[in-house]
Amino acid sequence: MVTPDEVRTTATGPTAGLAPGYAQANLVAVPRDWAYDVLLFAQRNPKPCPVLDVTDVGSPRTALAPNADLRTDLPRYRVWRNGTLVAEPTDALAHWRDDLVAFLIGCSFTFESALSAAGVPLRHVAQGRNVAMYVTDRECRPAGRLHGPLVVSMRPIPPHLVETAVRVSALMPAVHGAPIHTGDPAALGIADLTEPTYGDPTDVEPGDVPVFWACGVTPQAALTASRPPFAITHAPGHMFVTDIPDTTYQLGGRAR
Repeated sequence: MVTPDEVRTTATGPTAGLAPGYAQANLVAVPRDWAYDVLLFAQRNPKPCPVLDVTDVGSPRTALAPNADLRTDLPRYRVWRNGTLVAEPTDALAHWRDDLVAFLIGCSFTFESALSAAGVPLRHVAQGRNVAMYVTDRECRPAGRLHGPLVVSMRPIPPHLVETAVRVSALMPAVHGAPIHTGDPAALGIADLTEPTYGDPTDVEPGDVPVFWACGVTPQAALTASRPPFAITHAPGHMFVTDIPDTTYQLGGRAR
């Protein structure tokens, strides 16, 4: 089985389906004077922004994988200036600053092993694609200088397995938990499932129901809306694979 360290050092694309059994995390790093705004935004919007760890100022290290380096161990990064995406490098060494505070936010890829074990098909993984993500018309609760819309990920699921998907993911609230919506995407202001804001469109099988989970790309939508002077994030779907077993975040579960 591929280890988290192997994924961190070799992966070049989306990390869905990689290192199954281990938690994955979103990354957002901001200057210290914006860190409280991000922390408050996450506290006020825990469904899309469940915080798993916060680093010391300037440190690229996290307790989620003590030997990893947040500047190099994600497949792809995004660099932001005044809310505008300016670069998507494969490492952030040239962009990292001594005043950055990094937040590691729970990712729904973490509960995909549990979904698969319960018999729920993961269409995007089977199709070798990034998960589809959409900006919705729902606004997050603002915090300090940060505001912006909710982002969701979508997985098409056979109707007889929707209840199973809800039940399984609900046991993992630290990585987004249960879906926020099932069915008609228009209820979230999504006009066309074939045109995701981030990631790749997923081919839907006949009868599949679109199921939507809150997504840790939400802070990136807030960066665009709020225009902080500088930030570094993961590229959507290109996650930080941790050393933490996914069952650690399962209610009533235990580490493997």
